[in-house]
Amino acid sequence: MKRGKKYKESAKLVDRSVLYDAADAIALVKKSAPAKFDETVELHIRTGCDGRHAEQQVRGAVVLPNGTGKSVRVLVFAKGDRVEQALAAGADFAGGEELVPRIQNEGWLDFDVVVATPDMMGVVGRLGRILGPKGLMPNPKAGTVTMDVTNAVKEIKAGKIEYRLDKSNIIHVPVGKVSFTEEQLGENFQTIIDAINKARPSALKGQYLRSVTLSSTMGPGVKLNVTKLQG
Repeated sequence: MKRGKKYKESAKLVDRSVLYDAADAIALVKKSAPAKFDETVELHIRTGCDGRHAEQQVRGAVVLPNGTGKSVRVLVFAKGDRVEQALAAGADFAGGEELVPRIQNEGWLDFDVVVATPDMMGVVGRLGRILGPKGLMPNPKAGTVTMDVTNAVKEIKAGKIEYRLDKSNIIHVPVGKVSFTEEQLGENFQTIIDAINKARPSALKGQYLRSVTLSSTMGPGVKLNVTKLQG
């Protein structure tokens, strides 16, 4: 992979032979972010799980104390009063069956998170082929299938993020923006690590967190000392 001049300059700041403490890694990621825009600080956790086994799946959600720095567009599938409740709580879009053809036929996907009440999951299920591959299907474990649409929308707007294993058994999550203070990023980081440690599958034998790397969107990866992060 060909790297640009800015990336190469940033990479010189990172000692690849060192496993950094979280605070040092955060400071380094902020310092080594090469882009002119406000990059996202990303956390990549390689786990010892085998996601092909249901009992070794890791999935959940957590509200970051300092938010993500990104405005999130929320779509809520609900009926009756709950449509109004969702909109009052800050949902960008809310409705029922009438939204299905917009997504199916018009390719409308101007939203980042989908919330649904349990009684709407039959309707949302029709959109599985479209929403599933994009990671947009509501899920009870992520708190996006719920009757309490008010709380769900407020938490998402406040900085709730979802974490889950990808096909390589790695978890990728945003920690915040490069423009955040080191303290804000540190608090968000610790909140994520605590949640992921708590989500360790009881069926897993051996090491849970294999490697933990922080980076900015365009910057080099900074490896962390995993032994200090294990729950």
